[in-house]
Amino acid sequence: MKRILGILVLVAFVYACSSSDNDSDSDDNQGFNPSNFDRTPLLENWADNIIIPGYIDFLSKVNTLQTETTAFTENSNDLTAIRAAWLDAYTTWQRVSMFENGPAETVGLRLNVNIYPANVETIENNIASGSYNLDLSSNRVAKGFPALDYLLFGIASNDDNILDIYNGPEGEAYKQYLEDIVADMQSLTTTVLDEWQGGFRDDFVANNGSSATASVDRLANDYIFYFEKFLRAGKMGIPGGVFSGDVEPNTIEALYAGNLSKLFFIEGLDAVQDFFNGVSYNGSTQGESLGSYLDELNVLEDGTNLSTTINNQFDTAREFVNGLNTFEQELQSIPPTNFLNAYDEVQRIVPLLKVDMVSALSISIDFADADGD
Repeated sequence: MKRILGILVLVAFVYACSSSDNDSDSDDNQGFNPSNFDRTPLLENWADNIIIPGYIDFLSKVNTLQTETTAFTENSNDLTAIRAAWLDAYTTWQRVSMFENGPAETVGLRLNVNIYPANVETIENNIASGSYNLDLSSNRVAKGFPALDYLLFGIASNDDNILDIYNGPEGEAYKQYLEDIVADMQSLTTTVLDEWQGGFRDDFVANNGSSATASVDRLANDYIFYFEKFLRAGKMGIPGGVFSGDVEPNTIEALYAGNLSKLFFIEGLDAVQDFFNGVSYNGSTQGESLGSYLDELNVLEDGTNLSTTINNQFDTAREFVNGLNTFEQELQSIPPTNFLNAYDEVQRIVPLLKVDMVSALSISIDFADADGD
């Protein structure tokens, strides 16, 4: 009898332990080990199907911009072609801006290509003096896409007057500055692409560990930093007065061209979500990604796959932003209620990426939070 009771106690104990283990595994973000995840296919997809094709396309657009710039400086009678090339390249930039990693970080590509709005005084002083060094950090506010925005749309009140400047006594100086800015963008982008297609790609994929200096951790940090600081804050938060308390419409992207900042934001949001899901640059395939990484580890939040929750919030944010008029129109309202409501939906993505996702993947955030989020 005692033997039977002993067996029953042992069975009950084993069942209790098994039940406890199952309960633990069913809790959100339990029962997995991120260090066991094979990161090599993830890094290969990022490098070969997203980042390198993105830079190839971007350089192609910058090369076209250079061709149209030369054509315009030789015959400054029509702004249509050079403006179209600028818009095409600037739109494509929204797809690669997040990859400030490795070669792009080394040359400071984002800092040299897209600090906006441009500093008009510095641009005009450079043109007037005819002596400037675009490699200097002090000239980052006087080059890249924002400087072209000013030079192609903002140096006079209408197209005829803009063309008068390029065909006037100071026209050669303005034309030279146009050419120098585009040549600078072309050189920087070529350097970045050459590095990726050279040894950096293999080094990037080989660095497939789970440490803070490994490729996944570093690029994930760069990706979140871009979303939080440049997409969310730069394109919406700062113009909307979220941090200053005052609406700042003159800080929007493409200030002089007008009515493009919403388009650029949506393009950037699409790029960020596609990257999360491992969608190839041309959109034809889908490979390993942060989202599939979460799914393979069975990361749940309130009973739902965390990747689904994140994608749903991306979709909600896009819906709110698409429902706005142009950013320029929305920012005329004081306060810009609809604009700020859309911003709030964009903001809700931040903790999902910066807290929930990185915690589940055992990735440490390596940048400081400076705006109180």
